[in-house]
Amino acid sequence: MALLTVAILTLQELARAARSAEKLLDSLNQELPATLQDLRLTGKELATLTDEVSGSLQSAHSVVKQVDQSLLEVKVQAHKAQVTSRSLWAGASAAFRVLTKPSRRRRPPTRRPPIQPPAQSTVQPPAQSSTVQPPAQPPAQPPAQAAIPTDSHNPSPTAPHPPQAADTSHSHRQER
Repeated sequence: MALLTVAILTLQELARAARSAEKLLDSLNQELPATLQDLRLTGKELATLTDEVSGSLQSAHSVVKQVDQSLLEVKVQAHKAQVTSRSLWAGASAAFRVLTKPSRRRRPPTRRPPIQPPAQSTVQPPAQSSTVQPPAQPPAQPPAQAAIPTDSHNPSPTAPHPPQAADTSHSHRQER
């Protein structure tokens, strides 16, 4: 009989455990579908948010590229403007120097004396002797080291001018 008493008590405990499990399963059956639905929605929202962040990053990357490209273009344009302004300044400076410089008198072109043919040497008939005599040469004159005249406007030495002939149409030019 002791065995029967122990078996009855055990069966009563099992019935209580079964009722608790049934209550737990009923609450899970009611709560679990709503929780799973919320988890699905949260996953979709996270995917959408990830796509938006990725799109924003790509947009920000393209904006950074555009700004970088614009900065490079501005740098090139600034360099061109600098070169142009330097060229303009150099041209203006040169023009100012030319306009403010006193005009120089130009020298008339130097007339060279006409080229004279060399003096013809007389050829002697061959002598009857066996030695050949060289033709007679005029005596060599040392170059004249006389004072070289200078132009009053140009301090460098100039060649002496030959006497001017009556025709001087090429030697006179109009001065500015």
